Amino acid sequence: QGAAERHHAAGRRVAGGVHGAGRPRWRSGYSASGYACERFARRDTRQYSYPRTRAAPLNASSLQPGVAPAPAGAGDARFFSRAGPFEWGAVCSAAGLEATVAGPRLSGIAPLQSAGPGLISFLDNRRYLEQLRSTRAGAVIVRSDMLDAVPSGCVPLVTSEPYAAWARIAALFHPALPVQPGIHPSAIIDPDARISPTAQIGPLVVIAARAEIGPGVRIDAGAVIGEAVMIGPGCRIGALASISHAILGSRVYVYAGARIGQEGFGFATTPDGFLTVPQLGRVLLEDDVEVGANSAIDRGSVQDTVIGAGTRIDNMVQIGHNVRTGRCCVIVAQAGISGSTVLEDFVTVAAQAGLTGHLRIGRRARIGAQAGVMADVDTGADVVGSPAEPVREFFRGVVTLRKLSRKSNLRGKPGLEPSAGEHAG
Repeated sequence: QGAAERHHAAGRRVAGGVHGAGRPRWRSGYSASGYACERFARRDTRQYSYPRTRAAPLNASSLQPGVAPAPAGAGDARFFSRAGPFEWGAVCSAAGLEATVAGPRLSGIAPLQSAGPGLISFLDNRRYLEQLRSTRAGAVIVRSDMLDAVPSGCVPLVTSEPYAAWARIAALFHPALPVQPGIHPSAIIDPDARISPTAQIGPLVVIAARAEIGPGVRIDAGAVIGEAVMIGPGCRIGALASISHAILGSRVYVYAGARIGQEGFGFATTPDGFLTVPQLGRVLLEDDVEVGANSAIDRGSVQDTVIGAGTRIDNMVQIGHNVRTGRCCVIVAQAGISGSTVLEDFVTVAAQAGLTGHLRIGRRARIGAQAGVMADVDTGADVVGSPAEPVREFFRGVVTLRKLSRKSNLRGKPGLEPSAGEHAG
C-alpha cells in the first residue's frame, strides 16, 4: 500500500504488543479542549496516507560554481528566511541603540569584503581594519576606537559590543522560522502524552506516555521523547535526538542526534567483575540552554545532572552523571566532564579538554584546549596543558624545555661543545 501505510501498520503492531489487547496506542490530532490531546486510534491505515509528490527535476547547471546567482547579502534564501528592507531607525532599535545620526534604508547583512551600499556589516577585531577601510557597506557596526577607519559614505553604528549588536540585527533580517502547529501523520504518540496544540511534531517522532510538550515546541523528524519527560515552552528538539528522564525549561535547544538522560557510567568493582549501579537521577536543562549535535548528557546516579541557565554545549561533548554547571558556561566540542564535577558560573571549557570527577571549577575559570584537569581550579584562573597548570607556569616550562633542547643540540658539534665548567655543572 506504500511506505507510509506500511510504517503505520508496523506502528500498530508495536503499539499493540507493548500495551496489550492488540489495541493501537498512538494517535494523530487534537481535541477541542486545548492542551490535552485527543485520544483515538484509527484502524484504517488508508486514512493516514498523504499525497505523494514528485520532486522537481534537478537542473545540473545549478550545481556548477558561478552559475547559481549569489545571494544579495548573507543568508541564501533557499535555506534561510529573510525580512526587510528596514529603515535605519528600525535597525538601530533592533540592536538596542539610538539612531543618533541619519542612516540608509537597509535590505540585509553581509561581511565587510562583500557588503554593498544597501547592506550593513560589522567589525569587532582590529586585525581586519584594512577590510573596514575598503568596505562598500552602507553601514557598519563598530566600536568608537574604530571610527577613523570607517570610509566616507558608510554610516557607523557605534556600540561597545559590536558582535552582540550584529547578532540582534542579523535576527531582524533573518528571523527564525515560526513553529507550524500540528502533528505529522507518521508520529507515534502515546495516548497519555500531553501536547500543546501550538506544538509542531515532525515525521516519525515518538512520544511516550505521560510526556508533556509545552506551547510553541518544535520536535523534528525521528526524535524520541521518553516517558514522563517535560519539555517547556519554546524548546526545539533536533532530528533523531533522544530525551529521557529529563525536565527542560523554556527555550532549550537540543540539536540533532543529542542524547539526554541515558544511564550514567556507574558501576561497582567486585571480585567477579563489574556490577552496574542503578542511575536514579534526572537531567535538568534550565532556561536557554543549548546542547549541540551528538552530545550526550547522562542522568544522575542519586542526584540530578544540572545544566545551568544560558549554558552553551557544543557538538560531541560528554557530560557525566551528577555534573552541575552554573549559569552561562561554555563547553566546546569533544570536551568531556566526568561525574560529580561542578562548574560555577561563566566557566569556559575549550575543545577536547578532559576533566576528572568530583572537581570544582571556580567562577569564570577558563580551561584551555586539550587540557587534562585533575584538580580543582580557582576562581578566574586560566589553565592549560596535561596535567593542567596555570598558563604562565605552563609557558615558563615550555621556554625552559626549549632552552634545554637547544643546549642538547649543540653537544657534539665541532667548536660548539659546552665548556668543562658546563659539563661539571
